[in-house]
Parts: sequence; C-alpha cells; structure tokens
Amino acid sequence: MTEEDARERILAAAEELYYRKGYAAVGMDELRQSAGVSLRRLYGLFPAKNDIVAAVLARKHAEWESGLSTAVADAGDDPRARLLAVYGYLEDWFCTDSFRGCAFINAFGELGGTHPEVAAVVRAHKASFQAYMAGLVAEIGAPAALAAQLSILAEGAQSTAAISADPQVAVQARGAAEVLIDAAVPTRV
Repeated sequence: MTEEDARERILAAAEELYYRKGYAAVGMDELRQSAGVSLRRLYGLFPAKNDIVAAVLARKHAEWESGLSTAVADAGDDPRARLLAVYGYLEDWFCTDSFRGCAFINAFGELGGTHPEVAAVVRAHKASFQAYMAGLVAEIGAPAALAAQLSILAEGAQSTAAISADPQVAVQARGAAEVLIDAAVPTRV
C-alpha cells in the first residue's frame, strides 16, 4: 500500500467514524483497525489525533464547498434562486440517511474548548461560508447584513435538523430566508 493509499484509507475511516461516533469517542487503535493500517503507519502519517481531525475537516470543507457551489450553479442565473438554493442543498443533505449534523459544529462542540487548532479550522470554515453568502447577497443587491442573517438561518437549520431528525427544518429555514430577502429587496413594480 502506498503512502497516499494509506493516507486516504485513514482519512476515509476517520471521517466515517468521527461523524458517526464523535471525535472524542474514537481512539487511534479503533481508527487503525478500521483503516487497515499499522499503528506505526498511522502515527507516521499523522503524528497526533488533531492532525487527523484537521485533515478530515479539510476534506469536509472541500466537500461542502463543492456541493454548495454546484447546487447554487444549478439554480441558474436568477440571483434570488441562487441564494435560496443554499436551503435546497441543506434539505437534500438533511434527507440523507447518514446526516448527523454539521461536522464542524460537532468538532467545535467536542474539541473547540480544549484544542485551539481545531477551533481555528472550524472558525475558518464558518467564515468561508459567511463570505460565500455575502457574495450571493451582493448579487441580489441586498444590504450586507442580510448575509449574516441568512447564514445564521442555515447554521441553525443544521443544528436543529440534527437534533430533531427532521429534514423539513430546511424548508422552514428557506421560508424564513424568503421573508428576509423580500424585506431587504422589495419587489419593484
């Protein structure tokens, strides 16, 4: 097995285990067994658990950005539809059998208080989402404050859907987003 193959197996196993069981609940031996690598190889590639957590979150960030930007692009050229596509993306995600909430919120809740490097990765991801939403809000000509409001709706929907196991939370968030958008950008007659 090449180093790249081993790295990929470790990260795939870690992503699945951390998301399903939690970051703190998964030890290095369990991860090693699930990935099918030796403990020596695991520590050779990732000297500390935080290194694995950071690499998993980097993968989740790339997955999130790719999925979200695809959903927004698929919404077409209408700026309002593009902005609301964020909530359609959330609904699709919430309907998957594997949905367990936001990996970043989960990581911050478990590790953010004691692992500043994990907290920094989570904050960077959330700031990236805020910036993305700001770009979409600018496309519709709304005040910049709307981006923060719509981001909070999306973040709250992720937490609420994880706790309630109700994917309709995304539909409710979209409805609230429509009200905010309509208030920020009145219809022109």
